[in-house]
Amino acid sequence: MAVRSFPFPRTPRLDLEPEYSLLQQQEPVSRVRFPYGEEAWLVSRYADVRTVLTDPRFSRAASLERDVPRVTEENFSGGIVAMDPPEHTRVRSVCRHAFTARTVARLRERATAIATELVKDALAEEAFDGVEDFALPFTLKVICDLLGVPYEEREQFRHWAEAGLATTSISEDERWAATGQMWDYVAGLVADRRGRPRDDLISAMLAVQGESGTVTDDELVIVVMTILVAGYETTSTQLPNFVYVLLAVPSRFRALVADPALVPTAVEELMRYVPLEANGTTPRYALEDVELSGVLVEAGSPVVAASVIANRDPRVFTDPDRVDLGRAPNPHLGFGLGAHFCLGAPLARLELQVALEVLTTAAPGLRLVPDESAITWKAGTLMRGPARLMLTEEGGKKP
Repeated sequence: MAVRSFPFPRTPRLDLEPEYSLLQQQEPVSRVRFPYGEEAWLVSRYADVRTVLTDPRFSRAASLERDVPRVTEENFSGGIVAMDPPEHTRVRSVCRHAFTARTVARLRERATAIATELVKDALAEEAFDGVEDFALPFTLKVICDLLGVPYEEREQFRHWAEAGLATTSISEDERWAATGQMWDYVAGLVADRRGRPRDDLISAMLAVQGESGTVTDDELVIVVMTILVAGYETTSTQLPNFVYVLLAVPSRFRALVADPALVPTAVEELMRYVPLEANGTTPRYALEDVELSGVLVEAGSPVVAASVIANRDPRVFTDPDRVDLGRAPNPHLGFGLGAHFCLGAPLARLELQVALEVLTTAAPGLRLVPDESAITWKAGTLMRGPARLMLTEEGGKKP
């Protein structure tokens, strides 16, 4: 069996690399070689990806003892993403009261106010950047509000989160330094909230920790750091992606303007359609021999689940390359699945829904600025998305 270089050559914009579809059709379990680490299996069909993400025969903890397939020279395996149940379940338990109905209602109200103010300011200009003027400050303000930290310290959060997801834009020393700084800062927040509880996420987690007595302070810091990155960096990238996909075909955006009730299903469909990951999911290791699509994956083998193409599997999704804003059911894998289902999924869903609700209400004539230089795309990161997305509203402010 041929061994292919992975990740595949990046396609423009948000187009999915053609190699994925070819493999899904002809070689759904294939061999790949990352820039660093050992060779791995790549699985591309929905059923196989689901098995790898949910079956206890596949382990994340085993990665701590292996030369993990990866795109960075340094091996950053660790934290909650490198745990298996029951350890993973124990540590994650501090989140069980993080997103109660009361918390979500308060967050939605606050997020709506933040988004409304940002859009109002943005529309005062002839054109604005959907990344720097809306998505980034929106997600930063929401995560700061959730964690109970001053928005004035947002640039630290931004640097730490971006450092953790970069592949080529910073050195390994810079990445480790950023991680250490974020650790010290979050540990300080945890210590502060222990003595002075507030109505925020960290205080809620500390209350659960006190009740159970099974999660250490260091483990709590790891969970908060994970939510920080998942709740900020991924959402601040997905939101411009969603706006781009909606405005690239204007009838999509107009459909949400005409029927705001479509927003929740639209968010789920865009989570399915947009290939956020550029390098596959974190490898799992087979703990015993497992057969996937007729191929024997031997015990000890690393397996990478390609969720981006599993979300386009015609065996599960009708007309998978079409954006259907009302698609239901929609069992997409955009937030992962199983024990490692995204910790920040409730927050991300809330932010994305609120952002689209506010944009379609306040700027029904929103469109892309028709200029080649109006959109630039990120490079050297683990996620796809625009670095710059210039927008304007028809009938808005003129020079």
